[in-house]
Amino acid sequence: MTIFGKNGFIRKQEIAFAKKLLISQYKSSGAALPDEAAISAYAEKIVDEAHRIAKKGGSSVLEILKTRIREIKHSLNK
Repeated sequence: MTIFGKNGFIRKQEIAFAKKLLISQYKSSGAALPDEAAISAYAEKIVDEAHRIAKKGGSSVLEILKTRIREIKHSLNK
């Protein structure tokens, strides 16, 4: 098993973390929870975005994920 890369252990953990954050934000906002496939796809997109931002700005992927999820929560509450 690879640790890094598109199918590596760390990336899978980042996606799982993003999914948990998304589900938590949907539940706390009272919005309807999308199906598992939609949440997984959205989590992957967020992780990809976080990596692109981190590569440009040297930020932490974890902090970018948290910020992006908070932005989603605010958009759900509008």
